Amino acid sequence: MRKSRILFYLGFFLLLNTGNFSCAPLNLYERTIAIPAHRWKSSFTPQFAFVIKDTTARYDLSITLRHRDLYHYNNIWLEITLLSPDGKQYKFKTEKQLGTNESGWLGTGMDDIYEHRISLQKELLENAVSLRKQGKYTLVIKQIMREDPLEQVMNIGLRIEKRP
Repeated sequence: MRKSRILFYLGFFLLLNTGNFSCAPLNLYERTIAIPAHRWKSSFTPQFAFVIKDTTARYDLSITLRHRDLYHYNNIWLEITLLSPDGKQYKFKTEKQLGTNESGWLGTGMDDIYEHRISLQKELLENAVSLRKQGKYTLVIKQIMREDPLEQVMNIGLRIEKRP
């Protein structure tokens, strides 16, 4: 009797959590590139190549940015270029907020290093960008701030999550 009750509760627990696990996004791609000497020159344009196989799925793209507390600005201006498998090129500029004077940095921090996960979904929609073709895509990120090189930026990365 006790064994069947334990099995019942275990089964019930697994059934409840199946929904939690199945609704979580799948991390399809994640890569981070170090910025040489933490001085991001506009001529240094990190590239991220990834392959899309499932054209029916929805993908969320976000940039990962790490900087030191000494970073001089509350924002960053980026030029994003996406090359699709059929050779089509999408290019757009975007300003991303990293902090406020009142609240400080918006990302997560440890010691004097802060990390931001910055969604590109709004920009992709506004520029009619979709990942509906199978094949290799390349995303290029260029900093277009007035300060060149841009001091105290440590890493830039791309994260792609596949939504269920």
